Amino acid sequence: MLIGEYIYSIDQKKRIAIPAKMRSALGKKAVITTGLDTCLVIYPLKEWQKLTQKLENLPSGQVDARGVARIILSGAVDVELDKLGRVLVPDYLKNYAALKKNVAILGLSNRIEIWDQNRWKEYKEKMEKTVGQMAQQIGI
Repeated sequence: MLIGEYIYSIDQKKRIAIPAKMRSALGKKAVITTGLDTCLVIYPLKEWQKLTQKLENLPSGQVDARGVARIILSGAVDVELDKLGRVLVPDYLKNYAALKKNVAILGLSNRIEIWDQNRWKEYKEKMEKTVGQMAQQIGI
């Protein structure tokens, strides 16, 4: 299971090390793409297949469905973890998520999100103020 929050740095070659605790759940190959809220998402191949199936089943006649599928699928790239557990982040994805030197790596059960550390801190502080209300609204 992918859980936890870790702060790592992007090296000069635009690689991010995946925390050791997450590597076995992720596997050697994965897919990285644009995420919601201006972050990146890394999916294990099994989870990526589930997501693409959902996207394929969206009604192509709906503007929103086409838009979501286009952004997620066109932004996707296959990645392979190197011997040190690092993945290469292409420039267009690094720019999309405004990643600078330090990043927050979040384990979210079936996927990993990567945020610029400062953006994550701002987002997290905002959400922590209303998490009780949100949980009540969605029935947790």
